[in-house]
Amino acid sequence: MSNQDVPESDACCTPLVREPLTEDWAGDLARMFKALGDPVRLRLLSLVASHQGGEACVCDISDTFDLSQPTISHHLKVLRQAGLLDCERRGTWVYYWVVPAALRQLSAVLLVEGSAADKCAEVTA
Repeated sequence: MSNQDVPESDACCTPLVREPLTEDWAGDLARMFKALGDPVRLRLLSLVASHQGGEACVCDISDTFDLSQPTISHHLKVLRQAGLLDCERRGTWVYYWVVPAALRQLSAVLLVEGSAADKCAEVTA
């Protein structure tokens, strides 16, 4: 099962505290979280998501890192394989954008409504 196979209503309404995850969905989420566990990939995702127009050419983000182009491409590939980014080749460049459904799944599964964490966040805000 891929993150696109999880019904939209399930992705938005099934945080960990309400019911256990299915084995397939847990596997998909684990791949996404694992991909984000690397600081370079987390920054890449952020750079793409915050880029003007919601998409970024690899040429726009490569200079941000002190890494080789093949290393940047590898990290982008990991994010794509995890279902967090999608891309399209245009001429000699590849353009990337965030998959909104994947981000919704990650945030929804961690949502804890009315929890002590929410109350702590309100107090510190």
